[in-house]
Amino acid sequence: MEQALSSGPLTKAAYDQIVRVIDKWWGGPTTALAHPAFFYELGELARVVESEGRVVGFLFGFIAPTGPTGYVHLVGIDPEFRRRQVGSLLYRSFEHACREAGCSRLKAITALGDDGSVRFHEALGWSTETREDYAGAGRARQVFVKSLEPG
Repeated sequence: MEQALSSGPLTKAAYDQIVRVIDKWWGGPTTALAHPAFFYELGELARVVESEGRVVGFLFGFIAPTGPTGYVHLVGIDPEFRRRQVGSLLYRSFEHACREAGCSRLKAITALGDDGSVRFHEALGWSTETREDYAGAGRARQVFVKSLEPG
C-alpha cells in the first residue's frame, strides 16, 4: 500500500533530520549546502514532505528581492521515495507559498548535463536556458524560470 505524503513548512525537527541524512541522499558531502541560515533566517518558505512522520523530501528556498522571485536553492528526496511525486509536491507547495507572499516568478539553477532536472522543471511548466559564465568564468548553468500569475 502506498504511504500517504504530506507537505508543510520546515520545522526545527525536520531540519535536524535533513542534516543527518542529506549526505546519504546526495551520495556525497553536501551538508554545507544545508546551512543553518536556511532554517533560522530563510526557512519561512522552505518546505518538507513527510511520510508517517519521517522527512522524505525537502526544498530550501527563499524570496530574492528581484521581482520578487521565489528562488529554489536546494532540493533533496529520500532515494526510497524518488519517482513518487515528492518533488512535484514540494514544488507545488513552494509555488503556492511564493504566490501568497507576492512573488511574480520562480527561479532555480542546475549544472549543465543534469537532464533529469531539465525534464522535471519543464514538466512543471518552467522554461530553461543555458547561461554562460553564470557561476563564474567558464562555469555555465541551466537557469530555470517560471512566471506566476497572481492568485
